[in-house]
Amino acid sequence: MSKTVLTVDDSDSILKSIAFTLEPEGYTVVTAENGQVGHQKVQGQRFDLIITDLNMPVMNGFEFIRATRGEANGQGVPIVMLTTESKPEAKAEGKAAGATGWLNKPFDPAKLIGVVQKLIR
Repeated sequence: MSKTVLTVDDSDSILKSIAFTLEPEGYTVVTAENGQVGHQKVQGQRFDLIITDLNMPVMNGFEFIRATRGEANGQGVPIVMLTTESKPEAKAEGKAAGATGWLNKPFDPAKLIGVVQKLIR
C-alpha cells in the first residue's frame, strides 16, 4: 500500500517539484495551496507525512502545524517544514508548534527522499 504525503505550499512549482521527486519513489502526493486548505484536508484524511512551507497566505506554516496537531488525524504524523527561512528562532518556533524536522529551499531531491524514507515507517 502506498504511503501518502500531504504537501502544503503556496508555490505551484514547489508542489510540482515535491510530487516529481516523491511519486517515482512510490509515494502518493496530495497538495494544498495554503495552510487553511491543508488543514481541511487533514480533517478529512490521515496522512503518513506532511511537508509544509512557512510563509504562506491565509494560514502560515506555524498556524497550520498547531491546527493540525489539534486534529485526531494530525496526532503522531511527522511534519517537515520546507522553507527558505533558516533563522534559529524560526526553527525553535517550528519545533514548539510541533514540527518534526526542517529542510531549506531549494531542496536537494535525494535529501528530501532520505528524510521522507526515514520518517515514514
